Amino acid sequence: MECEFPSINSSRDDIREIFSSVKTIAVIGLSPDETKDSHRVAAYLQNCGYKIVPVYPKGETILGETVYKSLKEIPFAVDMVDIFRKADALDAIADACIERGDVKVFWSQIGIVNNAAAKKAQDAGMKVVQSQCAMVDHRNI
Repeated sequence: MECEFPSINSSRDDIREIFSSVKTIAVIGLSPDETKDSHRVAAYLQNCGYKIVPVYPKGETILGETVYKSLKEIPFAVDMVDIFRKADALDAIADACIERGDVKVFWSQIGIVNNAAAKKAQDAGMKVVQSQCAMVDHRNI
């Protein structure tokens, strides 16, 4: 996939509203390695009071939370997905969010852009943030 620039992105006001309304954040690609960005961002959000749900292919717990191998396996409502995966994985993640029916925010971290997946998520009623760091944006609201 070619490098893309985000053609769909939420405004600063939307981001402020996102952080005031979401409670549960599934972090897709949350590494158990404390030196990885996914771990640092998730730990920050957890320390700010959000329920973090690790989605990772292996392990039993990360940051004291049960690890799920897929978004589909999570047995409770998820308000937001924060994605630390390659851009070509976002199509399937958008489909999984749509299938769940409870995800309100589709967020991809810095450098991760997939406008087709973003459009799919937006058309399904989700707010979309692409190529932005949830930790940085939260600190700046």
